[in-house]
Amino acid sequence: MNDFNNADHSGVILSQFVRRAGQTQALTVVKYFVMLARMSKEAERYLASTSHQPTPKTPQYVQSDEVPGLGKKMQASRRSFIRQAAISAGALGLGGSVAKSAEQTVGIGKPMASKMRLGLVTYNLAKDWDVATIIRNCEQTGFEGVELRTTHAHGVEVTLTKVQRDEVRRRFQDSKVVLMGLGSAFDYHTPDQAKLKKDIEATKEYIILAHDVGASGIKVRPNALPREVPVEKTLEQIGRALRELGEFADGYGQQIRLEVHGSGTSLLPRIRTIIDVADHKNVGVCWNSNQTDLEGQGFDYNFDLVRHKIFEVHMRDLYLEEYPWRKLMTRLNEIGYTGFCLAEISESNDPIRVMRYYRALWLALQQPGGRAA
Repeated sequence: MNDFNNADHSGVILSQFVRRAGQTQALTVVKYFVMLARMSKEAERYLASTSHQPTPKTPQYVQSDEVPGLGKKMQASRRSFIRQAAISAGALGLGGSVAKSAEQTVGIGKPMASKMRLGLVTYNLAKDWDVATIIRNCEQTGFEGVELRTTHAHGVEVTLTKVQRDEVRRRFQDSKVVLMGLGSAFDYHTPDQAKLKKDIEATKEYIILAHDVGASGIKVRPNALPREVPVEKTLEQIGRALRELGEFADGYGQQIRLEVHGSGTSLLPRIRTIIDVADHKNVGVCWNSNQTDLEGQGFDYNFDLVRHKIFEVHMRDLYLEEYPWRKLMTRLNEIGYTGFCLAEISESNDPIRVMRYYRALWLALQQPGGRAA
């Protein structure tokens, strides 16, 4: 544990990074670094409690020659850092071979097999990236999919010609990155029926776009509850609109993914009401990892309301301790979720490093046998 806990050693890592990225832009990554450090403080207690147990044989992994971003003097300490990561992973109850989990978690060895897949929402980290940059950065950091949010620099909008749509499809098909969906800003709570009809028709155009570029669905959202309209009437209206869209999307092999979003509409019992009214196989939920997930009767109750309809997952910064990330991962595994967990995080001047840290924590949180909360 000496290498990782040594103040001078850790200070070199952080100071090198701050000089490269700048103090302000380094803040997010430093928070991830601090989270890993906190994990290590529990390590000795964990080892003391499990030292009598035999250590499982650790498979050998092909190791890279360097840890990106570290100078030659730092490479000699790489294995010590990995060993510390192994201890830290064990302290969180990650199960199985602790050393194996650590190497996978810090991205040194071969990534572990997982039912879930990690992806990125272009809002907001990738909002200024074109399609080529999105693919390159995701491939470089182990992100397997992307949801392209409308109005961003990628330019994948309904105005694209057939040739341009075919080109977008080809680029993703020729890459390791799945274009798993398009993120719209359409909502259906307005009491203005003419506007509602217009929004539904515009959504249908977006569904066709998603089909043409090779995506499997689109994200929509509720956004508010008009004060002049009874809540139940608004929820029913949203649900009916989604049913119409689900029927239309069925002809294009697309899903309609309702983001848990909006003032008043982000409460899971209300989302369940909307989904029940929609009552269509192609209409499901985009779990949005909101603090409101914990309200009412609690996280597990709210999760169970929509567990049968979770089509995708949006996740905020994983260092936010007020949200039960490990419990979310546990519950998703329990229901056999095999879709994407999409990072929806702030932009950064050092996005590659941020994405690598994000993936490391995401891998740690999804390990079977960990604590539920």
